[in-house]
Amino acid sequence: MNRGSGGGYRRAAIVGLLLAGGALAAVGAVGELRGQSPRVTIEPDTTEIHVGDPLALRLSVEHPADLAVRWTDSLSLGPFEALALEVDPSEVSADGARTAAVLHVTAFELGELEIPSFTLELTDGGEGTATVSTDPVVIGVTTVGLDESGDIRDVKGPRAIARNWLLLWPWFLLALTLGALGYWWGRRRRRTPARADSGPPAPDRPPHEVAIEALDRLEASPLLERGEIKLYHVEVSRIIREYVEGRYRIWALEMVTPDVISSLGHAGVDPGIRTAFERFLDACDLVKFAKSRPADAACRITLADARTLVERTTGAAVR
Repeated sequence: MNRGSGGGYRRAAIVGLLLAGGALAAVGAVGELRGQSPRVTIEPDTTEIHVGDPLALRLSVEHPADLAVRWTDSLSLGPFEALALEVDPSEVSADGARTAAVLHVTAFELGELEIPSFTLELTDGGEGTATVSTDPVVIGVTTVGLDESGDIRDVKGPRAIARNWLLLWPWFLLALTLGALGYWWGRRRRRTPARADSGPPAPDRPPHEVAIEALDRLEASPLLERGEIKLYHVEVSRIIREYVEGRYRIWALEMVTPDVISSLGHAGVDPGIRTAFERFLDACDLVKFAKSRPADAACRITLADARTLVERTTGAAVR
């Protein structure tokens, strides 16, 4: 072997050692940052269901205390469909944290079906993230009460209805009672003034103070960090609707958005203010009912818009 080739081998060995040392240092740094390897367990409440029945999957994620589980709104579960997700508050101890949740699913196929492995993301609120994956779970899905034994039977003819009219008198009595209850309820409704005419009761505190305090609490809450975008918009919409009830004395919490805007018009609210409320509530409805999922920055802008609505209408004269 010549000298040039020997020098090349020595340089390659030195580069390899440097790369290996860098990789070990990176692994050590990650270990010091997190302190605990995250893991997840999944446990079904049963291993056999009827087709269409709900199945509860109990999830338990053990992770470092400085990380939080980011629950996604959509999961690809193969032949199973996700129905609902219930997340419990995280339990923090000296060894780390534990986050539990119950995922409700169902299936409309028969046989031994597998819930595939899916991945959950852990985040520290910044760029640092980690992932953890569940094990696949096999569930038996059976039919509901189908008796496939025996021969095919002939179709039976129509059965004759008994003509004993004395057996029908309880039904006549029931119909008479229901009619009397309906007449009484109608008379009672006519004597009771409409709820919309009376309006909500006057609030104990200035509505804008209550709304600003509620928005402050929502801004300080961990909903966005947990990825609960829908619940975040449900809360900010509820806060503004409660403010509208106290400020303009209309039942905004019990109305759909078009009815709220129409009631604001009947209350003499300026058209520009009505348009601002309509745009805000429509944006919240898109997330609440149409499964829109804006980014965290857009969610914070929505909360800022809520503050602006309160500030614009605080003490403003109603035309």
